[in-house]
Amino acid sequence: MARIRVLVVDDHRIFAESLAAALAAEPDVDVSAAGSGPAALRCLERAAAEGRRYDVMLIDAELGILATGGARAVPVPDSGPNGTAPVDGISLVAGVRSGQPTVRTVVLAEKDDPRRAALALQAGASGWVAKDCSLQRLLTVIRGVLRDETHLPAALLTGVLRELTTARKHRTESEQLVESLTPREREVLRCMVAGLGRKAVAERLFLSPHTVRTHMQNVLGKLGVHSTLAAVALARRAGVGPAALTGDVVERGGQLA
Repeated sequence: MARIRVLVVDDHRIFAESLAAALAAEPDVDVSAAGSGPAALRCLERAAAEGRRYDVMLIDAELGILATGGARAVPVPDSGPNGTAPVDGISLVAGVRSGQPTVRTVVLAEKDDPRRAALALQAGASGWVAKDCSLQRLLTVIRGVLRDETHLPAALLTGVLRELTTARKHRTESEQLVESLTPREREVLRCMVAGLGRKAVAERLFLSPHTVRTHMQNVLGKLGVHSTLAAVALARRAGVGPAALTGDVVERGGQLA
């Protein structure tokens, strides 16, 4: 019998251990519990090193973790001092999706929240279930996501679809605005997304600071925003990534080598 390896991640340790014990009673389930985000990351690292990756992770929607810097099996955003940053459950879902895409993630929630559920799906979650659901329901979800099914409570479907539709509409509108930019303005925008200031952009693109200032003003005007921060937020909604800070060579003619 093929066994399913499950990792329960919840910083309410009693809940995590109780759920793990209930799942362990199933003949085809091997389960571990992590009472914190760092503990979950260590479990993933050990499993990856031993060649025994988890099949499914059950992650608390409100998980609060402090991920330390350093090489990790799952990439976690670093934004704080010394390379640490608080990461919630949905951020951990995104990290697992990026670092170990074969692992299915299911979010455990105390309440129905269409917006959070939509964010979880966008981050890569395969399911969203209530913490107080029956064990049989949870087992159905675990086995279902391994068949590439997506599981949501029926009561959430309409709200989640509305949230996803709205997000797509905003993305489409943002994409149309970005498409109105010239190639040079789009490159300036990518530099802005990368956090480069006017002088750094000028050096990167072999332009004068005055010319860069003009391009930045044009970008803000065409995007209909009044600040660099707002322009960066719109660019990210449109899927515009940052200019690579290393590795790209920019010719004086403006073409990427």
